[in-house]
Amino acid sequence: MLKRFVERKKRYIVSEGSAFFLMPLVLLPLLFEYYFHNDYKNYFNAHKDAIVLVNVAYIVIARFLMLDSAVYIFSRSKHHVHLALIQIVLLYLEVTLITIFYFAAVFYLFDPFTLFHLNSDFSPQTLALIKKHDFVLSLYISTVTFTTLGSGDWIPQTMPAMIAVVSEVILGVVQGGVFVAIVIYAHQNKSLYTKK
Repeated sequence: MLKRFVERKKRYIVSEGSAFFLMPLVLLPLLFEYYFHNDYKNYFNAHKDAIVLVNVAYIVIARFLMLDSAVYIFSRSKHHVHLALIQIVLLYLEVTLITIFYFAAVFYLFDPFTLFHLNSDFSPQTLALIKKHDFVLSLYISTVTFTTLGSGDWIPQTMPAMIAVVSEVILGVVQGGVFVAIVIYAHQNKSLYTKK
């Protein structure tokens, strides 16, 4: 199946001009969702958690398809898919997710409410809901730390938590540079082989 995908004869987006016109169509479902939100407010509110998850899954898939098309358009290659570049992106994503998940598991095992201090005023109901989902909270803390977003609402309050946060931030910063270096190296390496 992967071979058939790589050897596709047709591509919906084949030029820069059409790409700039067609790629924003990815936003089209939001118009339907806006209509749905206004006309079916009760249903929308009752299922908003599931709708958010569907939105997240949709944009992840759409972005992979857009990247695939962008690589094809701008590489000017006769091949539709640069398998090596896609493998690099997927490997980068996998390493990122493994790192974030690892730190989230550590935070969860040692209790995020023990390791971190909440620097926000949440209602007691919201705080109780967060405490029920402490792995999701740990995942949130790990993600904003790894991406160096550092939202500032969860502050490390123990020395091990501080060391963990510093380590994860350094790994996040270095990994971005490593990803760029690998892509450049792979491109240069490919150029060397094609010249021979």
